[in-house]
Parts: sequence; C-alpha cells; structure tokens
Amino acid sequence: MKLTICWLYGDTMNIYGDRGNVLALAQRCRWRGIEAEITTLGVGEELDPDAYDIFFWGGGQDREQIPVSSDILGPKGETLKALLEDGAPMLSVCGGYQLLGKHYHPYGEEQLPGLGFFDAWSEAGPERFIGNVVVDSGRFGTLVGFENHSGLTFLGPTAEALGRIRVGRGNNGQDGTEGCIRLNTLGCYLHGALLPKNPAVTDFLIKAAIKRRYGVEELEPLEDDLEVIAHQQAIKRAVATG
Repeated sequence: MKLTICWLYGDTMNIYGDRGNVLALAQRCRWRGIEAEITTLGVGEELDPDAYDIFFWGGGQDREQIPVSSDILGPKGETLKALLEDGAPMLSVCGGYQLLGKHYHPYGEEQLPGLGFFDAWSEAGPERFIGNVVVDSGRFGTLVGFENHSGLTFLGPTAEALGRIRVGRGNNGQDGTEGCIRLNTLGCYLHGALLPKNPAVTDFLIKAAIKRRYGVEELEPLEDDLEVIAHQQAIKRAVATG
C-alpha cells in the first residue's frame, strides 16, 4: 500500500513545528510497511482529487491567510470540501483550522471567507494565548500540545468540539472547548507538533486513509511503549506548568 500526504500551503503556512505532523504521519506509515510520500500544494496549484490520501493544513500569520483564503474560493476549495465530505482525512492547525470554518476576521482587515466545512467562525482577539494545553477528548482520550494564537474560534450548534480544555485556553478562552471534528477531519490550535505527541490521532488519520483508498478496515498496531511514555510525560509537564 502507498499513501500520499498533501501538505496544503506548506510553503507559507508552516509555523511552530507543524512540519513534524507530516513527518509523523509518514513515519508511522513506514513502520507498518506502507509507502508514504509527502507533497506540498501551494497557492495557485491545482488540486487533483484522486492524487492524495491524507491532508495536513498548518498555521500561518494573517498576511499569509489572505492569499490562501482567495485560493480556496474557486474550484480548488470546492474540490477540497468535496473530498472532506467524502471522508478524506485531514488535520488542520491554527490558521488552517480557522479557514475550514465559515470565515476568519483578522484585526484591522476585511473578513476572510473560509471553506465552510466546519460550523465555526473565527475572529482576531485582544489577547494572545500561549502555553501548554491538555485536552480531554471523547474520541482520543487525553491530548497534549502547545497553543500560540490570538484568533478566537466559536463553534456553531452543529459543530462537535475535539475536546474540553483541562489546561490552556482552547478555542476562545471562554467556553472551555478546543478544536472541532467532523467526519475524518480535525481542526485545533494544538501545535507542538500535535501528531508526534499524540500517536492515537496519527493512527486515526492513517486508518481512515487506508480504508478509503484500499477498503482495509484494520490498522496494524505498533509497539508504542516509548510513545506512550513520552505522551504521559508531556501531559505531566503541561499540567505542572499550567
């Protein structure tokens, strides 16, 4: 089996260690004997709906989100939304997460239209949230990461939060939620990078990809003793410092 990982806007939306997410996806594929290829897709480049199995969309500054928002307004965005609606797996972080919602309104700028995949919207806030984050997720257990954002994301009535904040500020610092999940697409503010610290999320994305591409229902387990220890230690440090 082979899976192709599409790093959306990896040349511009790539901050706070987000590259580690695509590396973790590829490595956990290869440990299972699954060939993994990473491809970056930038502004103005066509999205082939049959070419990719897993999508990652990372964070960026407001100035980088402006051309990206324009880029997803046309056929490219329509293709991406259709793929996600069909169950293609994606992890989106920070800026990518914001643009999967209905819109993002930067400070002092015009509102940027989003893809509208999540029933959510975002706006620039007056405070920057920085620090370790621990999230209790019904889907994945306890998640750990690092947030660094001033954008505030609010979930609509049909949106499902990725989890509840135990440490940190989360989506908006007000309602105790962090992230959003719909079908096989996850959005969140967890940098760090998220996937190396939380292998259960990585495997969720890989499992969804091989099921969609090959009809394979089960994902071969890995010996994750070291990953589990690292995950637990990261949680302990986050709780202690938070």
